[in-house]
Amino acid sequence: MAWVYRPEKETDFASFPHTTPPSSSTTAPPPSASGETVTVVGDTDPALMKYFDCTRSSIRSPFDDDVVYQFEYMEYILDYGFDRLGATSEVNHPILMAECECNPSFSRARMSELLFETYGVPSIAFGINDAFSYKYNQKLGNCGEDGLVISCEHGTCHVVPFLKGQPVLEACCRTNVGGFHITDFLRQLLSLKYPYHSASITWEKAEELKKGHCYVALDYMPELQIFKLPLLLVSFKKNNEEAEEKTRYWQLPWVPPPKEEPPSEEELARKAALKEKAGQHLRDMAAAKRSQKIAELEKQLSYLEELMEQLDGAEEHEATAILGRSGYLSQQEIKSAILKATQSLRKAKGESNGNEEKADASGVDKYPLVSVPDETLTPDQLKEKKKQILLKTTTEGRMCAKQRRAEEEALREKREEERRS
Repeated sequence: MAWVYRPEKETDFASFPHTTPPSSSTTAPPPSASGETVTVVGDTDPALMKYFDCTRSSIRSPFDDDVVYQFEYMEYILDYGFDRLGATSEVNHPILMAECECNPSFSRARMSELLFETYGVPSIAFGINDAFSYKYNQKLGNCGEDGLVISCEHGTCHVVPFLKGQPVLEACCRTNVGGFHITDFLRQLLSLKYPYHSASITWEKAEELKKGHCYVALDYMPELQIFKLPLLLVSFKKNNEEAEEKTRYWQLPWVPPPKEEPPSEEELARKAALKEKAGQHLRDMAAAKRSQKIAELEKQLSYLEELMEQLDGAEEHEATAILGRSGYLSQQEIKSAILKATQSLRKAKGESNGNEEKADASGVDKYPLVSVPDETLTPDQLKEKKKQILLKTTTEGRMCAKQRRAEEEALREKREEERRS
């Protein structure tokens, strides 16, 4: 039930505390703001705990399922405990160290090494918490020689049987479910039931609810039936009253939204000046782009007018040569380009009026060679004429089909309106 370790020879131990524990008057910034690691031991300064949330992955504990595995942090805990006991140098007193069942030998060996070498203790004894509790309650008359100890701890639960006042260590068992897991499960249930308040249901709030309102059921299955819909109407009233009596209602704290102060006149003037500056910049860019487009259109229109003057005073073979160099197929196509350039230039200058006639997309302007006799066209112009005829026929057919679909849709809507009426 207990093990005693003694050093083989005397050693010159260094004085402790080996590391300085946090003081009760120390204030530390939150780790997320400073980026530094902060170690908190004890509860002497509750103001520090507002900076820490157990749900964050950066929070580390020296215990793993109630077994010590981070001995550099365990040293902080021992420093804090010995300092509260009034020890300021070597601990010249035997130490009784409690541990859980089936504690690994390496953990016990590291703990012994820490106590011997850092604090200079003369001897150490290890014991099981459940055995100490059972013996104490046996002296008070709360239990006999035979019994069963169920220990529910933070990260684990242990069950130890006792026969004739002695623990049967071979029959003890352990499960890695403890108070932490119950609290986390309660937090998950509340977050799933109230997803809009998941940010307010923290681990600390769930721990507070568990300690303040939860209880251990003596018989789980009958207790579970109380909160379910009963099958018999006879037991409905009784179960309903008992369930209502055991139901707890919890109100989330309401925090009023912060009142936004209206901006000052200076702030409004500053924002208006910035907005006007940005708008002026955009207007300048648009004006520069429009000026560049007007210059390009005027240049193009001047070229086309010169080209038409050359064609008007040229012979037929000279006109054909001029058209070949210019890339246009006929004078009609050049006139159509002049008309489009003139309209674009008026629009860019803001001189277009609403009464101006629009060019028909399917007329002569778009397909100039359709109405020209074949005898006056060259072989290349004849090929282009056939292509324009095909395009014109396809466009007209598409427009007719579109118009027909629009008429059918209008007729369908009219019939639907009559049916609804």
